[in-house]
Amino acid sequence: MGAARRARGPIGWRRAVGATPPEHVGSRARETEREAIMKKPQTAVRSHHRKQGSHQEGKKKCVLSSSRVKPSTPNDLARQQKDVVLQAFSPYHLFRDTAEVTVFREKLLSWYDREKRDLPWRRRAEGEVDLDRRAYAVWVSEVMLQQTQVATVIDYYTRWMQKWPTLQDLARASLEEVNQLWAGLGYYSRARRLQGGARKVVEELGGHVPRTAETLQQLLPGVGRYTAGAIASIAFGQAAGVVDGNVVRVLCRVRAIGADPSSTLVSQHLWSLAQQLVDPARPGDSNQAAMELGATVCTPQHPRCSQCPVQSLCRAHWRVEREQHLALQNLPGSPDVEECAPSTGQCQLCAPPMEPWDQTLGVTNFPRKASRRPPREECSAVCVLEQPRARGGPRILLVQRPSSGLLAGLWEFPCVTAEPSGPCERQALLGELQRWAGPLPATHLQHLGQVVHTFSHIKLTYQVYSLALDGHTPVTATPPGARWLTREEFHTAAVSTAMKKVFRVYEGQQPGTRKGSKRSPVSTPSSRKRPGPGQQVLDNFFRPHLPTDAPHLNSTAQ
Repeated sequence: MGAARRARGPIGWRRAVGATPPEHVGSRARETEREAIMKKPQTAVRSHHRKQGSHQEGKKKCVLSSSRVKPSTPNDLARQQKDVVLQAFSPYHLFRDTAEVTVFREKLLSWYDREKRDLPWRRRAEGEVDLDRRAYAVWVSEVMLQQTQVATVIDYYTRWMQKWPTLQDLARASLEEVNQLWAGLGYYSRARRLQGGARKVVEELGGHVPRTAETLQQLLPGVGRYTAGAIASIAFGQAAGVVDGNVVRVLCRVRAIGADPSSTLVSQHLWSLAQQLVDPARPGDSNQAAMELGATVCTPQHPRCSQCPVQSLCRAHWRVEREQHLALQNLPGSPDVEECAPSTGQCQLCAPPMEPWDQTLGVTNFPRKASRRPPREECSAVCVLEQPRARGGPRILLVQRPSSGLLAGLWEFPCVTAEPSGPCERQALLGELQRWAGPLPATHLQHLGQVVHTFSHIKLTYQVYSLALDGHTPVTATPPGARWLTREEFHTAAVSTAMKKVFRVYEGQQPGTRKGSKRSPVSTPSSRKRPGPGQQVLDNFFRPHLPTDAPHLNSTAQ
């Protein structure tokens, strides 16, 4: 932490009187001129702006600069953009020069070549010669990986590519098939947009995926800036940087960015850094390496800094070392020459002053934890309606959700919105059931318990009911938007995870099932210990009499 550390500090010059680093000598005159303009009264500044801009074709606004001086040449424009950046934050949060960027790239890619995980979408992309097929393989994986863990995606991706190995195959599939395979993966609108994009490529773009990040984002539904950059860099070799949650964490720690990463200013800076760091020779590997580093080493809670290939370039790690050094010497914490200088004004990339450094967190002080609004709470009543005597075996009723909104197009048990502990809950639910299945006996509606399922923005509590059509004429006519399925068909249908939870509660209440088990197989005679003669007599005495035509409920869950 001595002279050697201070010598390489990018902004030590701000603390040393009269010290000017070589890279800033040429900009001293420009900074003096800019400071003089900023000291003028506002009216004078506005007058100066009008004079500067009177012979320009358009106005170029800059939200970060209070001077708003208009450049007249390309060189002046580039120079002012650099000055604007320095007004928003100091060079401490930048990479010092191209040499430092080159070292970062080399260290990261060398580590990635040794440590990268063997994932099915990487194997498929690396081994695919056809560019459109390669882009499709990357596209599917990136959509699935949005807000979903890699371990969960692997099986879904494998089944998806086996069923629809090309864009043409996916374009011909029905939405029902797509939802069915996607069921349980969450965020179902991703699947609809992915298929919509495949159809657009096949029907409107001649079967060819757009080749650049700009055209991918412009032409394909559901493809945003990140997905476009990932496809363009991995499949087509375009030097386009990407920023996902893992990259945000890596960049915020490497450059000690403590401000809210979801803010517009910080987000723009992170994208600028990502673009600067992507290796033009290996853009796809470069982006995947940054994401891999965040996923496996630079993790949210327990980062493995000792195994980080870019630890020597990490400002968060430098800060930890400095704080530990001060603590060992029993010295009060004080700003170091390598820190962002607060004397120039509050840096918009630093943590707010009311959020001081937490020694116990170490590098996990970065990035700043975004404040999340808690999900709103809602309540619904849902009923598993079953026909025990249906032809071909017991069947349960499912109805289809609307084609837009939450869980659009998926199938669910009849359900109504309800107030918590509302007195009209049973009546409303019975009315919904009768809408699909005709007149039903209210006395048979039984409350089984509740299920809580949290979506991204909703915490939904389901009050679970059941109703069996025992002793009544089985329903034969089924209105549009409803269908009767066997239990085996239910487990392969396009139903949400919440409905699978509801069904497990129902199964746990049925005869011959084990309550609380995810899978509730019926125990068979061969698997049960045969009771002795005395126990058989007692069992027969206390066993209730059942009619010979009583329905047998098959409760085996596949």
